Amino acid sequence: MVLINQTEKEKELSALPSIEESSRIIRSEIGEWTSIGPNNRIIESSFGDYTYTMEDVTVNYTEIGKFSSIASHVCINPVQHPMDRVTQHHMTYRKIDYRFAESDDEALFDWRRTHKVKIGHDVWIGHGAIIMKGVEIGTGAVVGSGAIVTKNVEPYTIVVGSPARPIKRRFSEEVAGKLLEIAWWDWTREKLEEHFEELNDLEAFLKRHG
Repeated sequence: MVLINQTEKEKELSALPSIEESSRIIRSEIGEWTSIGPNNRIIESSFGDYTYTMEDVTVNYTEIGKFSSIASHVCINPVQHPMDRVTQHHMTYRKIDYRFAESDDEALFDWRRTHKVKIGHDVWIGHGAIIMKGVEIGTGAVVGSGAIVTKNVEPYTIVVGSPARPIKRRFSEEVAGKLLEIAWWDWTREKLEEHFEELNDLEAFLKRHG
């Protein structure tokens, strides 16, 4: 038996977004210090500074805040098929691909753009979670692995299950309110560096900035 210890070299990030070559990004805005993992598909979405994704993530028509963490195999805002037609197959709106017409059904794509997903700052979305259309996830929230989120999630709340339900608050309402007021995610890079070590001590951080 042979012991194998294969390590992955950590990427050094910069203000320029880091995007894996295997990922496809269409008409989207990606902030500074961001990292987009392999085999992502991102359509008409925005990523705030420092937000990152792992592998095999799908994001459609979504606004994501800063410092959010998205695990592998997450799907955000899965697109709708037209269930009222004779067939749900996409040949009826991707007509060019199938040579049925010289233009696609743009009205359907506009319909898909409705009910965007909105995700706040410092949100953690666990492995394999699905965020359904129109959902808003508040700042500081946690979405458990495999959860299917069909309703809005309050800030600093942890949700799990299918459909997702709150199981507890990450912090008390008082602490959450202070963090939302401080809004450290909007600090400049210089201020973040100055107070970086304080991020590991909630009590000291609130005492100094709250």
